Amino acid sequence: MEESRSKKNDDKSYKIDILSGDNENNIKNHKNMNNKNNNKGNKDENNDKDNIYNNKKDEYNERKIPSSDDKNDLPTETTNLLNVGEPSKNYTLSPTPTETTNLLNGEPSKNYTLSDNNNNNYNNNNDIIGNNNSNNNTITSNRRHTWNPSQLRVITKPLRYKRRSGVYDEDKQALVQEGSGIRVWYDDYTTIDWIHDYVKERVRVRKLYSLKGFRGYLKTTCDSAQGWILVFLIGIVTALFAAVVDVAAEWGSELKEGYCKENIRSKKEICCKDVSEQNCTDWVKWSEAFNFQGDKVSLWWFEYIAYVFVAFCFAVGAVIIVKYNSLYATSSTKSSTKSRSFPPKKRLIPYAAGSGIPEVKCILSGFVIRGFLGLRTLWVKAVTLAMVVSAGLTLGKEGPFVHIACCVGNVFTRLSPKYNKNEGKRREILSASAAAGVSVAFAAPIGGVLFSLEEVSYYFPSKTMVRSFFCAIVAAVTLKLLDPFGTGQTVLFQVTYDKDWHLFEIGPFIILGILGGLTGALLCKFIVLYSKYVRNETWLKNWPVVEVMIVVIITATVNFLNKYTRMSNTDLVYFLFSECSQDSKSSELAGLCVTKPEEVKPIIYLLLIALISKFMTCIITFGIRTPAGIFIPSLLIGACFGRILGLAVQWLTWTYPYSSFFTPLCDPQETNNCIIPGVYAMVGAAAVLAGVTRMTVSLTVIMFELTGALSYILPIMTAIMISKWVADGLVKHGIYDLLVELNEHPYLDSKAEYVTTKSTFEICQTDMEVIDVNEPNTIGELKEKLERLANSGYSDAGVPIVDDSTLVGYIASTELEHALRTVVKCPNSTRCYFKEFTTPEIIMSGGDYKPKGTNFIQYMDQAPLTVAQNSSLELVLELFKKLGLKYICVVNCGQYVGVIHKKRLLAELKKMR
Repeated sequence: MEESRSKKNDDKSYKIDILSGDNENNIKNHKNMNNKNNNKGNKDENNDKDNIYNNKKDEYNERKIPSSDDKNDLPTETTNLLNVGEPSKNYTLSPTPTETTNLLNGEPSKNYTLSDNNNNNYNNNNDIIGNNNSNNNTITSNRRHTWNPSQLRVITKPLRYKRRSGVYDEDKQALVQEGSGIRVWYDDYTTIDWIHDYVKERVRVRKLYSLKGFRGYLKTTCDSAQGWILVFLIGIVTALFAAVVDVAAEWGSELKEGYCKENIRSKKEICCKDVSEQNCTDWVKWSEAFNFQGDKVSLWWFEYIAYVFVAFCFAVGAVIIVKYNSLYATSSTKSSTKSRSFPPKKRLIPYAAGSGIPEVKCILSGFVIRGFLGLRTLWVKAVTLAMVVSAGLTLGKEGPFVHIACCVGNVFTRLSPKYNKNEGKRREILSASAAAGVSVAFAAPIGGVLFSLEEVSYYFPSKTMVRSFFCAIVAAVTLKLLDPFGTGQTVLFQVTYDKDWHLFEIGPFIILGILGGLTGALLCKFIVLYSKYVRNETWLKNWPVVEVMIVVIITATVNFLNKYTRMSNTDLVYFLFSECSQDSKSSELAGLCVTKPEEVKPIIYLLLIALISKFMTCIITFGIRTPAGIFIPSLLIGACFGRILGLAVQWLTWTYPYSSFFTPLCDPQETNNCIIPGVYAMVGAAAVLAGVTRMTVSLTVIMFELTGALSYILPIMTAIMISKWVADGLVKHGIYDLLVELNEHPYLDSKAEYVTTKSTFEICQTDMEVIDVNEPNTIGELKEKLERLANSGYSDAGVPIVDDSTLVGYIASTELEHALRTVVKCPNSTRCYFKEFTTPEIIMSGGDYKPKGTNFIQYMDQAPLTVAQNSSLELVLELFKKLGLKYICVVNCGQYVGVIHKKRLLAELKKMR
């Protein structure tokens, strides 16, 4: 029985080995040897060998790689020309994933299982980390992404997305010849290989341009047009989303006070278009709708309860939708930039919450966050954004618009294999999408391109800049045609100033720059401290709905008490920016226009209260589990600052009209026409936003396009520059970089300057697992290496490959894991090679065709980038930033010393800082 079992296992191993050679010449040699043995008279034995050979050959011909015309008819996992050592059994993927599946796809991933149709088991059939799976012939892969909390309540571990099966590259043979090797689809929160994707694109273009004649011209033309068609569609669809969100938010904001009885979907401005607000009978307040009768105090309380109730319903409804429909990410050691001895605490973070710009920056820098730019995140973010803006919370929709635009761009890249199957090329489209997001948020196409270049993009070639400009123009024109605000204008805060600024006003503008930088830095610091020590360390982290309930009640109460904060944030910013004409009455522009000095003090008092309330509520609001932007709150706080200072300067011109400080430029008889407080509000808004985000050139252009005030561009530039200097002196980074650090996203800023105090040898890891090509390297040993690599906290890293001590290659853990999956039915004692087979190793004595194992050389990076161990760390840092490297090997005269991974480098930079 033992002999029979041994023979059966040998036959199975023989079957695997003969099909793993990928070479019919070995079969022909085997046949020739059998013919020689037949001539010697061993007929019975040779007949058995011939029968075995014929059976093997038939199976081999059935599984042989077809021609290029038939290649798409077979699963990629089971018929790979370069997968030497694949098992010979017929595998099926249930259900079969399509090649257009995207790593960043937000749709639920099915549980892909690799099943054995022949139902043959091996006693040594272990999974990838060594667990015995002999009773279950499936391979599953648990990943980080979760569904929603309704599923988390019935399971102990969050449900994960399954990693995309199959290889990432199409032209495998050409990439192997280039020395880059084959890659599998990038795992979640791993770095893309920019160099590999560039080589992959060059291989594809070289093959495309090798076609001659009209067919080649047509294909190259269509290939060149793909990017322009994509950005055109992205611009249109992004504008459609923005128009719907704008209309819904405007209508919902006014619903807190009442509705139009002629058409409940009409805004107050349209409902009372031909009459004044006091004489408008079509607009019905909630007290009138319910026929509430009472004195003035009771009427006030009823209006207050209705206001808070509507805001409460919008905000709580939004957080519930986010909680139970958004995709989640949990912090893990894989995504952490901390050292291995300090793993981060795990917490659930919904993708549809927050601004989204910090994560977009990480994605554009080369990190993969699957699901963050998917369809599910898109619709959840768009719906809930309109709801939270309608609730009147102290947040904006401009940052989320960038996230929505990138979601649209990511979805549309699935239409083109050129961008869908190349993560580096995909990020060019995402950069253009980010520009379209700012374009529809502020009606600022030029500012959108500069924002994408200055703030979010990591790789921004000239071709991407032109496409971003085209995408932003298409988005702005589409929004103009849709006219969501009903004004026929593309600018959000259209202002017209009929006077230029005076020279003595440069002093107040400098003061606004200083105050804006101070306010912006404090706002950033308080937001991070509140999120770090209150939201993430107290009971609030487990009760996001309760937190939103508390925030909306506080915000709605504070807003209702002040006539300025009761209106929507965008309306208040518009009124603060607006200019009062010489014959304006005090009732115009929400009472912000003054004609006498005694009217200034009450307005300053109300604006000061509005400023403090917006500042405090912004701290507790930004970071809640709903979509939330920081642009509009920053503009609002700065506009209040500026309007207060502008009214104060106007009061001085009225009180001291004959002062030598004013008389050279202001007519003492027309002091009311000398100062424009709206200009101060605009400059103050730009200063605070610069202090929060640290944008400079893009913010200047955005403010110009936002208001149309070209003559005041110099004061805006001055205030922005001074604000950035002051804010950088207090808090080194802007809000987005602080959130990247708070959320522990692995982000290496290509524009930042890092101070290094260590050498290259000191930060390289010399204790990493190594594969020596001269050692047996069995499947079981490689599984143990992967398990130790996972336990070390760098499971997304890789293993250097050496010949004795000379570095000859590198294989990432994901590629090694995939390679082991292709031979999962082989015994753990099967040897794995990382070098080319030679004839003496293949053909054994006695003429039997019996390879020793399987070859994984096609998954190796045979030309890893290396530096000498005495190289400057600044040089290594520049290589990582300029080339977008995942890792770099350290050698000494060609001898392997260690390896530096990008996340390891980030952790060391954080320690040195």
